[in-house]
Amino acid sequence: MTETNITKEKMDKIYKQIGLNVKRLREEKGLSQLALSISIGHKAVGTVSMAELCINKKHFNIEHLVKIASVLNVEVSEFFKGIELQ
Repeated sequence: MTETNITKEKMDKIYKQIGLNVKRLREEKGLSQLALSISIGHKAVGTVSMAELCINKKHFNIEHLVKIASVLNVEVSEFFKGIELQ
């Protein structure tokens, strides 16, 4: 078994790309950050707005992504497009 070569910096880039993908898909579906936030069970826009831009190290977790995929009617894999692990 080999060790991973995914550094903290690489993970930050991955989180940022996931956030950008969520934002792109949300906008394509015509949903505001607030509407998406409420749809996934949040009362305010903070989680979505900060995670889309990866502000203050905030990012989407698996539960967020599954719920967002359901609301946007997309596959969860759509959030990982453009991510390279190498």
